[in-house]
Amino acid sequence: MNERFLKQLDFIREVDKMKGIVRQAYLMDGSRRENDAEHTWHITLMASVIAEHVPGAQPDLLHVLKMLIIHDLVEIDAGDTFAYDVKGYVGKFDREKAAAERIFGILPEDQGREMLNLWLEFEERATVEAKFANAIDRLHPMLHNFATEGKSWREHGVTSRQVLSRAESITDSIPALGEWTKELIAEAVERGYLLP
Repeated sequence: MNERFLKQLDFIREVDKMKGIVRQAYLMDGSRRENDAEHTWHITLMASVIAEHVPGAQPDLLHVLKMLIIHDLVEIDAGDTFAYDVKGYVGKFDREKAAAERIFGILPEDQGREMLNLWLEFEERATVEAKFANAIDRLHPMLHNFATEGKSWREHGVTSRQVLSRAESITDSIPALGEWTKELIAEAVERGYLLP
């Protein structure tokens, strides 16, 4: 096979490591923590299903899905930073950018550059597609926490203020979904899943 194909295969082997990265969120049945590959599959499916609710010009769904598929590959090197870990966020972007450059650098140059640009676009949240992708990525663990009666939130003493802060990007992308998310958070507090 040619060199391009062999580089692509090397990348495919490398990203298989995503299956071993365990996240803080539990599966919705509460049986165990999910891994990054499961999270990625679930959010790409979520984006496909609820994209119609983005107001105004519809996002380019293929572009969104590409971003979601690759956005957590950096965790192969940088690890999963818990959403509410203030200390863990110090230097997070730099760690993840170095990881992105190494991991996407395995690919042929044109593909590696495309994936790095997609990853940067997701991080910068400047386009309609990136805002929507980020909204889905933030909504996902909230749904998991609600379904598990706040299992991960309770383990880490997470407050409603912290969750509401992360939910702002949902409101920016899909205002109606943002309002629904606020109601979900209020209900989680009422039920004792989340600290006030």
